[in-house]
Amino acid sequence: MVRNVAGLLPELEAEDFYLLSGVEQGMRFSEWVQREKLPDYSSLTEDEVEYRLERCLKRGLIEKKTIQYEGYTLQFEGYDVLALRTFAERETITEFGSPLGVGKESDVYEVRSYKPHALKYHREGYTNFREVHKERDYASDNEHVSWMYTARKAAEREYETLEALYPDVAVPQPIGQNRHAIVMEKMDGVELSRTRLEDEQVVGVLDLLVSEISRAHELGYVHADMSEYNVFVSEAGVTIFDWPQAVPTDHENADEFLRRDLENILGYFRRKYPRRLPEDLDADSVADSIVDGSFDTVFETNG
Repeated sequence: MVRNVAGLLPELEAEDFYLLSGVEQGMRFSEWVQREKLPDYSSLTEDEVEYRLERCLKRGLIEKKTIQYEGYTLQFEGYDVLALRTFAERETITEFGSPLGVGKESDVYEVRSYKPHALKYHREGYTNFREVHKERDYASDNEHVSWMYTARKAAEREYETLEALYPDVAVPQPIGQNRHAIVMEKMDGVELSRTRLEDEQVVGVLDLLVSEISRAHELGYVHADMSEYNVFVSEAGVTIFDWPQAVPTDHENADEFLRRDLENILGYFRRKYPRRLPEDLDADSVADSIVDGSFDTVFETNG
């Protein structure tokens, strides 16, 4: 788990951020940035670079390695603090709270400005970069592809998708994005996987969820990673979150991803509430009705 760096902000000086930004700039071309290039990248003197390297190394924001040369790379904590400082300067965030969720591909914290929000740090590629890079089309012909680039592209994709869908689809309201981090509306409710619905609620919740999937498709997006772990259920309805793998509906595999999303959701409801779903309810027919624009409810779709 990457640690919370909010407490470091008061300790760091402007020149520390110049150094961190310089390492970040150098990492566009190489995972390990040569020591002699840092004065140019950071606009600091040689002596200042040396002093700032010691401060940032001590705080675990960068890492040093001697290969053919003396090289430096950002730790995720260094990338976190760069994004957090930008949000603070914009007053997108004025207070930092407790963790809301920690996973393999993201860490989420409660933050605050004029009201509670959620800050999501993308972690894609940090521990399993090769696997994530193989699965996701974040590559660029012009940039060195690293965990940092992968995480930033994931955040950009998710934020752009939220902006396109909100408020017509039940997704968290996007507030801001910088580097690999997103600030969004803090969601109310409970994760679907942890919810035990009453028998009379099952049909309604499933219908709401598939309706939101259909509405997202109408607006040009397929989630492509749907499961019971990225849906919140509350008295107000459902909210779908975690959209970094979303694809446009003109993507060559969009229909396949839509069917997989529906198979995941219908499969979950069938396992947990086996007596509440019709036996002839299947993902293919629901997906067909969404693609051709005739979707109304999952039950009318299946007769």
